[in-house]
Amino acid sequence: MKRKYITKADLFVVLHYLGYIMQGLGVVLLAPILVALVYGEYIKVSAFLIPCFTSFVIGTYFTNKFKGYNKLRLKHGMLISSFAWLWASLIGASIMALSLDIHFVDALFENMSAWTGSGMTFFVNVEILPKSILFLRSLEQWIGGLGIVIIFIGILIRSGTAAARLYKSEAREEKIKPNIANTLRKALEIYLIYTALGIFLFILAGLPIFDSINLTFTSISTGGMSIKNANVGFYQNDLVYIISMFLMIVGATSFTIHYRIAKTKGKALLKDVQFQLMISLIILASAIILVTNKMVPIEEIFTVISAITTTGANVVPAHELATWKSSSLIILMVLMVIGGSSGSTVGGMKLIRVITVLKGMNLTVTNLVSPEGRVVSTRIGGKKINEREIKEASGYMVIFFMFLVFGWLVMTLYGYDPFTALFDVVSLISNNGLSTGIVFGGLPLPVKLTLIFLMWIGRLEIIPVLVVFRTIGGLISPRRIKNSMRNGHNE
Repeated sequence: MKRKYITKADLFVVLHYLGYIMQGLGVVLLAPILVALVYGEYIKVSAFLIPCFTSFVIGTYFTNKFKGYNKLRLKHGMLISSFAWLWASLIGASIMALSLDIHFVDALFENMSAWTGSGMTFFVNVEILPKSILFLRSLEQWIGGLGIVIIFIGILIRSGTAAARLYKSEAREEKIKPNIANTLRKALEIYLIYTALGIFLFILAGLPIFDSINLTFTSISTGGMSIKNANVGFYQNDLVYIISMFLMIVGATSFTIHYRIAKTKGKALLKDVQFQLMISLIILASAIILVTNKMVPIEEIFTVISAITTTGANVVPAHELATWKSSSLIILMVLMVIGGSSGSTVGGMKLIRVITVLKGMNLTVTNLVSPEGRVVSTRIGGKKINEREIKEASGYMVIFFMFLVFGWLVMTLYGYDPFTALFDVVSLISNNGLSTGIVFGGLPLPVKLTLIFLMWIGRLEIIPVLVVFRTIGGLISPRRIKNSMRNGHNE
C-alpha cells in the first residue's frame, strides 16, 4: 500500500497551530484603530473590526476543535507558515476592501507586498489614504520583517519541539540562545530596541511623530513601503537618508550578530563574513554606478543599500531609475537577488548561500587539481561546511531562478519590455520593491496573481510553498478521489 504524505490528522495539526496565528492576527491588526480614533477616522473602525473578529473567532475554533492534534513535524510547520502568510494578506486585503474603493485582488497585492516586505504599491497617491490604512501597511511590514510565525509562536506557543519546528519552517536556522523560546524573545527584544532608536533618531532629525514611526517600521523591517508618494525622497534631508540607510543595514544584519555585538565590543560584527561581504558589495557597486551615472552620491549610495538590503525604499523616482544605464540596473538586480544576511529581515537568496556556493565551486576545482587521495575541506567564518550544505544552497538557487524565469516569461507574454520586466520580477521575488514603474494597478489579472505568488514564495524561500503544492496534489490525486468514493467518505 502506498504511503500517504499528508493525512487527515496532519491537516488537523496544521489547523490547530494555524489557529494560534489567526488569533494573534485578529488582535494585532486592531492596533490601527487607535490611529483611526486619533485622526477622527471613525467610519474606518468597522472595516478593521469585522475581519479581525472573523480571524480571531475562526482561529479560536481551530485551536479548540483540534487541540488533541499537537504532534508537530517540520512538514506541518511549513504548511502552517505558508497558510499563515496567505491568511495575513487576506485579512489585510479585507480591511482595505472595506475601507477603500479598491478591487480585492489589488488589495491582496498591496497587503502581500507589505507583509513580505516587497514594498511595491498599486496606489498612485498614497498621501490621500487614511492614516489608519497607512499605519496598517507599516505595521504589516514591521511584523513581517521579523516573521509572522516567529512573532506569534514566541508569544502564544510554549517552547519545545513545536516552537523549534515552526521557527525553522519560516526559513530560520540561526539561534541566539540554545532554547528557541529564548531566541525568539531575544530577537524581539533586539528588534524593539532598534525600532525605538530609529523613531527617536527621526524625531531628532525633525520628522513628525507619525512619519518617524512609519519610516522606522518600514526601514528596520527592510520593507520600504512609504506613506509618501516620493518615498524617503520626499524629505529632501540628508540626515533622514543617513538614518534610513543605517536602519536598513541594521535590518539586513543577522540578529545573532546584533546579540554578540555588545558582548564582543563590536568585534563580532567586523568578523561576520556576511556583514563583510555586504559592506564590500555596497562599496564596490556604489563606486561602479557612481562612475557610470554621475549622479548625486548620497542618492546613489542610498539606492545601492536599498537594493542589497531588499528594502526597496527610494530617493530616486521609478521613472528616473528606469533611465539609468543598463549596466547599473543589472548591478542593482544582482544585489537584489543576493540580499542581506540570513537570520535578518531581508529577502533575496541571502549572502550565506552565495558564499556557500562560491566556496563549493572553489572546493570542486581544488579537488580536481589536488593529488589523488588528498582530502580537502572548506570553511566559512571558521566553521567547516559539508557537501550537503553546498548542495542545499546550490539547489535552492536553481529553484529560485526557475521561478524567477517563470515570472519573467509571464510578464513578457503580456507584452512588457523584457529588460524592465526582468528588473521588476527580480525585485518582487527578492521582496525588494525597487521598480522601473511598470508594476501598477492596471496590470492584467493573471499578471497580478503571478506577482502576488512571487512575493509569497520569495518570503517563504519557496520550499514551504512546494510542500503546499505536494499536499494539494496528494489530496486531489485521482487515486485518492477514487478511494474516497469507494469508501463513501472523504479522507
